[in-house]
Amino acid sequence: MLRMLFRWTCVSMILGGWMAAAVAENPIPLGNHRELFADRFLLDRTEGAALRLHEPQRAETAIAFDKPWEGRYCGYVTVFKDGDLYRMYYRGLPGDRADGSDLEVTCYAESPDSIHWTKPNLGLFEVNGTTENNVIVAKMAPFSHNFAPWPDARPGAPADERYKALAGTSESGLAAFVSGDGVHWRKLQEEAVFKKGAFDSQNVAFWSEAEGCYVCYFRCWTEGAFAGIRSVGRTTSPDFIHWTDPVQMGFGNTPIEHLYTNQTAPYYRAPHLYVAIAARFMPGRRAVSPEEEKSLGIEGHYGGDCSDNVLMTSRGGNAYDRTFMEAFLKPGIGFENWTSRTNYPARGIVPTGEKEMSVYIQHNYGQPTGHVVRYALRPDGFASLNAPYQGGEALTKPFTFEGKTLNLNFATSAAGSIRVEVQDADGAVLEGFSAADCNEILGNMLERPVLWKGNADVGRLAGTPIRLRFIMKDADLYSLQFN
Repeated sequence: MLRMLFRWTCVSMILGGWMAAAVAENPIPLGNHRELFADRFLLDRTEGAALRLHEPQRAETAIAFDKPWEGRYCGYVTVFKDGDLYRMYYRGLPGDRADGSDLEVTCYAESPDSIHWTKPNLGLFEVNGTTENNVIVAKMAPFSHNFAPWPDARPGAPADERYKALAGTSESGLAAFVSGDGVHWRKLQEEAVFKKGAFDSQNVAFWSEAEGCYVCYFRCWTEGAFAGIRSVGRTTSPDFIHWTDPVQMGFGNTPIEHLYTNQTAPYYRAPHLYVAIAARFMPGRRAVSPEEEKSLGIEGHYGGDCSDNVLMTSRGGNAYDRTFMEAFLKPGIGFENWTSRTNYPARGIVPTGEKEMSVYIQHNYGQPTGHVVRYALRPDGFASLNAPYQGGEALTKPFTFEGKTLNLNFATSAAGSIRVEVQDADGAVLEGFSAADCNEILGNMLERPVLWKGNADVGRLAGTPIRLRFIMKDADLYSLQFN
């Protein structure tokens, strides 16, 4: 037995050394990208520390779906910051009709501060006998069902195509729309640009700076058209017209769940990182009795399911990282929060101040009280590397960087702290960068340089494979960046 144990120990040491050498030969090229601790991408191992999911804090109601052309079946909300203006788009649908019905319209709202929203009377379409409305797309079935716009960040994009959108159903395929002002829209071409999907949801696209192409994440099903579990497919395009054959997204070694929307987009502080706040749908999981459903004014079958939302990340390709299976935002108190297709996130994570970013969540779907609420987080604050009062450590994978200083986004208690040690790729501590040399870090800062004996300069290590060891106590580390 001892001989066998010794043999396996030797094999383990050999394999471990080989794997460490292989990793050291292929360090992560971090450059000067901001890296968030929203997944385990940068982490090698932890002891006493762990990744911790943070819950957005409810702020205020942004808009209520209270116009005759809006109604209880409004949905598929998009929010983005456009210069000094915040823009919001959503489906208006007062009656429960089939996907792509002629009753659907696309509505528009705007805000100077992300808090106070107005619905401008645009006069573009007559709906319900009046042109005094905020409708930007109408009488164009089925495209108002899931019209999903965004500002195109591609260098050289024509001014009259500065805003783009995809919309459509399985019958129509996805049509491409463009606009010069975000309000007046036209089809880029009559024929659908992409047809290989179910599309019975919000299908989101963007220009990826990291991948150098347009990327679209769309609704698919695990077993083909409308069979199995609602999931996410991906396709790319060099020109927004010609799209690659789709691939189905993977979720690692995690249970497959119904994802009704995916809301994948580049994170504005780290565009190489795609953050998805997806709507998790639990068909047939009832929390509201038929009597309670009736008291809420629900029509049809919208009390028989429940839903929340989950956080996922991706760095391109056909894989999501589902580090957290827990809800990103749990449904609120009250039966009205436990009905079908409520708690769905808007597409968009937006800066709403130097110390805050916001997400928007739709509530009370299928009820006469439907509305959108803003929720706030600190920048990079989706999740953190957390250590309790008793302390903990974490070691990164080997990586290279560009820059001269290491800055952290972090928070500690008054009794807490963080120290950072720099090691070479094989784990040897680099002279002058030990944990003992590191000035104790405490406080609550979005950006603070790490000092070793009062010196922040790590420029001589740039381009060399290194690891970071974090020694933490009652602290959260949200992100790091070399610059």
